Amino acid sequence: MKLSYQWRRIIVILLALIGVGSWVVINPQSYERELVPQIAATEEAIDTSVDAPLATEVLAQLEIKGRAPKAGYTREQFYDGWPKVDGCSLRQRIIKRDFGETAVMDSANPCNVIAGSYLEPYTGVWTTFAERSEISKNVQIDHIVALSDAWQKGAQNLDKDTRYLIATDPLNLVAADAAANMKKGDGDAATWLPANKAFRCQYVARQISVKYKYGLWVTQAEHDAIARVLEPCPAERAVGVEL
Repeated sequence: MKLSYQWRRIIVILLALIGVGSWVVINPQSYERELVPQIAATEEAIDTSVDAPLATEVLAQLEIKGRAPKAGYTREQFYDGWPKVDGCSLRQRIIKRDFGETAVMDSANPCNVIAGSYLEPYTGVWTTFAERSEISKNVQIDHIVALSDAWQKGAQNLDKDTRYLIATDPLNLVAADAAANMKKGDGDAATWLPANKAFRCQYVARQISVKYKYGLWVTQAEHDAIARVLEPCPAERAVGVEL
Protein backbone atom coordinates (compact mmCIF):
# COMPACT_ATOMS: atom_id res chain seq x y z
CA MET A 1 0.00 0.00 0.00
CA LYS A 2 1.40 3.38 -1.02
CA LEU A 3 1.96 5.76 1.87
CA SER A 4 0.62 9.29 1.68
CA TYR A 5 3.14 12.09 1.35
CA GLN A 6 2.38 13.23 4.91
CA TRP A 7 3.35 9.85 6.33
CA ARG A 8 6.47 9.69 4.15
CA ARG A 9 7.60 13.04 5.48
CA ILE A 10 6.97 11.94 9.06
CA ILE A 11 8.99 8.74 8.51
CA VAL A 12 11.91 10.69 6.97
CA ILE A 13 12.01 13.11 9.89
CA LEU A 14 11.76 10.29 12.45
CA LEU A 15 14.62 8.41 10.82
CA ALA A 16 16.71 11.56 10.84
CA LEU A 17 15.99 12.10 14.52
CA ILE A 18 16.88 8.50 15.35
CA GLY A 19 20.24 9.05 13.67
CA VAL A 20 20.76 12.31 15.55
CA GLY A 21 19.82 10.70 18.84
CA SER A 22 22.23 7.83 18.36
CA TRP A 23 25.04 10.21 17.49
CA VAL A 24 24.41 12.34 20.57
CA VAL A 25 24.46 9.30 22.87
CA ILE A 26 27.88 8.35 21.53
CA ASN A 27 29.27 11.91 21.47
CA PRO A 28 27.30 13.96 24.02
CA GLN A 29 29.95 16.65 24.49
CA SER A 30 30.39 17.35 20.80
CA TYR A 31 26.75 17.69 19.75
CA GLU A 32 26.55 21.46 19.17
CA ARG A 33 29.72 21.77 17.09
CA GLU A 34 30.40 18.41 15.49
CA LEU A 35 27.03 17.04 14.31
CA VAL A 36 27.38 15.92 10.70
CA PRO A 37 24.51 17.29 8.58
CA GLN A 38 22.20 14.92 6.71
CA ILE A 39 23.90 15.49 3.37
CA ALA A 40 27.43 14.33 4.06
CA ALA A 41 28.81 15.13 0.59
CA THR A 42 29.05 18.86 1.26
CA GLU A 43 31.81 19.26 -1.30
CA GLU A 44 29.73 17.91 -4.17
CA ALA A 45 27.40 19.99 -6.32
CA ILE A 46 23.71 19.88 -5.43
CA ASP A 47 22.20 16.95 -7.33
CA THR A 48 19.50 17.99 -9.80
CA SER A 49 18.80 14.47 -11.02
CA VAL A 50 16.20 13.95 -13.73
CA ASP A 51 14.76 11.23 -11.49
CA ALA A 52 13.68 13.82 -8.93
CA PRO A 53 10.05 14.98 -8.94
CA LEU A 54 9.13 18.17 -10.71
CA ALA A 55 9.27 21.26 -8.54
CA THR A 56 5.65 21.99 -9.43
CA GLU A 57 4.66 18.54 -8.14
CA VAL A 58 6.37 19.19 -4.82
CA LEU A 59 4.84 22.66 -4.59
CA ALA A 60 1.40 21.08 -4.95
CA GLN A 61 2.09 18.94 -1.87
CA LEU A 62 2.95 21.86 0.42
CA GLU A 63 0.34 22.97 2.90
CA ILE A 64 -0.87 26.55 2.46
CA LYS A 65 -1.38 28.42 5.74
CA GLY A 66 -0.98 31.86 7.22
CA ARG A 67 2.30 32.99 8.72
CA ALA A 68 2.59 32.19 12.44
CA PRO A 69 3.84 34.86 14.87
CA LYS A 70 7.60 35.44 14.96
CA ALA A 71 7.50 35.58 18.77
CA GLY A 72 10.22 33.44 20.37
CA TYR A 73 12.46 33.32 17.33
CA THR A 74 16.20 33.50 17.77
CA ARG A 75 18.94 31.97 15.66
CA GLU A 76 19.89 29.85 18.66
CA GLN A 77 16.52 28.08 18.33
CA PHE A 78 18.15 26.36 15.32
CA TYR A 79 21.89 26.30 15.96
CA ASP A 80 24.78 28.11 17.60
CA GLY A 81 27.62 28.46 15.11
CA TRP A 82 28.62 26.32 12.17
CA PRO A 83 29.19 22.63 12.95
CA LYS A 84 32.25 20.78 11.76
CA VAL A 85 32.29 18.05 9.13
CA ASP A 86 35.41 15.86 9.27
CA GLY A 87 37.11 18.57 11.31
CA CYS A 88 36.30 21.45 8.96
CA SER A 89 33.71 24.19 9.43
CA LEU A 90 30.54 23.68 7.42
CA ARG A 91 30.88 27.29 6.22
CA GLN A 92 34.24 26.51 4.62
CA ARG A 93 32.89 23.30 3.09
CA ILE A 94 29.98 25.13 1.47
CA ILE A 95 32.36 27.74 0.06
CA LYS A 96 34.58 24.98 -1.30
CA ARG A 97 31.55 23.20 -2.78
CA ASP A 98 30.28 26.32 -4.53
CA PHE A 99 33.71 27.51 -5.71
CA GLY A 100 34.30 24.06 -7.21
CA GLU A 101 37.65 23.37 -8.85
CA THR A 102 38.74 27.00 -8.50
CA ALA A 103 38.91 26.78 -4.70
CA VAL A 104 42.44 27.32 -3.38
CA MET A 105 42.98 25.77 0.04
CA ASP A 106 45.28 27.04 2.76
CA SER A 107 48.37 24.84 2.91
CA ALA A 108 48.70 25.53 6.65
CA ASN A 109 45.02 24.75 7.30
CA PRO A 110 43.46 22.71 4.48
CA CYS A 111 39.98 23.42 5.86
CA ASN A 112 40.13 27.05 4.77
CA VAL A 113 39.43 28.42 1.29
CA ILE A 114 41.80 31.34 0.70
CA ALA A 115 41.04 32.15 -2.96
CA GLY A 116 38.84 31.14 -5.85
CA SER A 117 36.13 32.11 -8.30
CA TYR A 118 32.48 31.30 -8.85
CA LEU A 119 29.31 32.44 -10.56
CA GLU A 120 27.57 34.14 -7.66
CA PRO A 121 23.99 32.85 -7.88
CA TYR A 122 22.02 35.83 -6.54
CA THR A 123 23.67 38.46 -8.75
CA GLY A 124 24.77 36.31 -11.68
CA VAL A 125 28.22 37.93 -11.57
CA TRP A 126 31.37 35.86 -12.00
CA THR A 127 33.38 36.82 -8.93
CA THR A 128 37.05 36.20 -8.15
CA PHE A 129 38.71 36.42 -4.75
CA ALA A 130 42.48 36.69 -4.39
CA GLU A 131 42.70 36.25 -0.63
CA ARG A 132 40.73 34.92 2.30
CA SER A 133 39.92 38.36 3.74
CA GLU A 134 37.99 39.18 0.57
CA ILE A 135 35.97 35.98 0.93
CA SER A 136 35.25 36.68 4.60
CA LYS A 137 34.04 40.19 3.77
CA ASN A 138 32.02 39.51 0.65
CA VAL A 139 30.65 35.95 0.96
CA GLN A 140 27.95 34.87 3.36
CA ILE A 141 26.40 31.43 3.69
CA ASP A 142 22.70 32.00 3.12
CA HIS A 143 19.86 29.79 4.26
CA ILE A 144 17.77 29.43 1.11
CA VAL A 145 14.76 29.07 3.40
CA ALA A 146 15.53 31.78 5.93
CA LEU A 147 15.47 30.48 9.49
CA SER A 148 13.02 33.16 10.60
CA ASP A 149 10.74 32.22 7.72
CA ALA A 150 11.04 28.55 8.67
CA TRP A 151 10.20 29.44 12.27
CA GLN A 152 7.00 31.20 11.21
CA LYS A 153 5.95 28.36 8.90
CA GLY A 154 6.17 25.30 11.06
CA ALA A 155 9.66 25.03 12.55
CA GLN A 156 8.61 26.45 15.92
CA ASN A 157 6.46 23.33 16.27
CA LEU A 158 9.41 21.02 15.63
CA ASP A 159 11.96 19.86 18.18
CA LYS A 160 15.39 21.50 18.31
CA ASP A 161 17.14 18.52 16.72
CA THR A 162 15.03 18.88 13.58
CA ARG A 163 15.53 22.65 13.52
CA TYR A 164 19.27 21.99 13.74
CA LEU A 165 19.00 19.84 10.62
CA ILE A 166 17.16 22.62 8.77
CA ALA A 167 19.93 25.09 9.64
CA THR A 168 22.83 22.82 8.69
CA ASP A 169 21.46 20.87 5.74
CA PRO A 170 23.67 21.73 2.71
CA LEU A 171 20.51 21.61 0.58
CA ASN A 172 19.46 24.78 2.41
CA LEU A 173 22.84 26.52 2.16
CA VAL A 174 24.49 28.55 -0.60
CA ALA A 175 27.54 30.82 -0.77
CA ALA A 176 26.02 34.20 -1.59
CA ASP A 177 27.06 37.79 -2.16
CA ALA A 178 26.93 39.49 1.22
CA ALA A 179 25.11 42.60 -0.01
CA ALA A 180 22.48 40.58 -1.88
CA ASN A 181 21.96 38.34 1.13
CA MET A 182 21.46 41.35 3.39
CA LYS A 183 18.77 42.65 1.04
CA LYS A 184 17.01 39.29 1.18
CA GLY A 185 16.86 39.28 4.97
CA ASP A 186 14.25 36.74 6.06
CA GLY A 187 12.10 37.19 2.97
CA ASP A 188 10.27 34.41 1.20
CA ALA A 189 9.60 34.15 -2.54
CA ALA A 190 6.69 36.59 -2.26
CA THR A 191 8.93 39.37 -0.94
CA TRP A 192 12.37 38.66 -2.42
CA LEU A 193 13.84 36.88 -5.44
CA PRO A 194 17.43 36.91 -6.73
CA ALA A 195 18.25 39.69 -9.19
CA ASN A 196 19.78 36.92 -11.30
CA LYS A 197 16.68 35.71 -13.15
CA ALA A 198 18.59 32.70 -14.51
CA PHE A 199 18.83 31.32 -10.96
CA ARG A 200 15.25 31.93 -9.87
CA CYS A 201 13.83 28.58 -10.96
CA GLN A 202 16.55 26.67 -9.15
CA TYR A 203 16.21 28.98 -6.14
CA VAL A 204 12.49 28.39 -5.60
CA ALA A 205 12.91 24.67 -6.39
CA ARG A 206 15.36 24.41 -3.52
CA GLN A 207 13.09 26.42 -1.25
CA ILE A 208 10.14 24.11 -1.77
CA SER A 209 12.40 21.05 -1.53
CA VAL A 210 13.59 22.17 1.90
CA LYS A 211 10.04 22.98 3.02
CA TYR A 212 8.72 19.63 1.85
CA LYS A 213 11.63 17.75 3.40
CA TYR A 214 11.01 19.24 6.84
CA GLY A 215 7.22 19.57 6.75
CA LEU A 216 7.10 23.38 6.56
CA TRP A 217 4.30 25.27 4.88
CA VAL A 218 3.94 28.24 2.51
CA THR A 219 1.62 31.21 2.59
CA GLN A 220 -0.80 31.76 -0.29
CA ALA A 221 1.23 34.73 -1.53
CA GLU A 222 4.43 32.67 -1.38
CA HIS A 223 2.81 29.73 -3.17
CA ASP A 224 1.56 31.99 -5.96
CA ALA A 225 4.95 33.72 -6.33
CA ILE A 226 6.73 30.37 -6.62
CA ALA A 227 4.18 29.15 -9.16
CA ARG A 228 4.79 32.27 -11.29
CA VAL A 229 8.56 31.72 -11.18
CA LEU A 230 8.13 28.10 -12.29
CA GLU A 231 5.78 28.91 -15.20
CA PRO A 232 8.60 29.43 -17.75
CA CYS A 233 10.57 26.43 -16.42
CA PRO A 234 8.02 23.61 -15.95
CA ALA A 235 10.76 20.97 -16.22
CA GLU A 236 12.62 22.30 -13.15
CA ARG A 237 13.23 19.46 -10.70
CA ALA A 238 13.04 19.43 -6.94
CA VAL A 239 16.22 18.52 -5.08
CA GLY A 240 16.91 15.85 -2.49
CA VAL A 241 13.30 14.75 -1.99
CA GLU A 242 10.98 12.00 -3.22
CA LEU A 243 7.21 11.92 -3.53
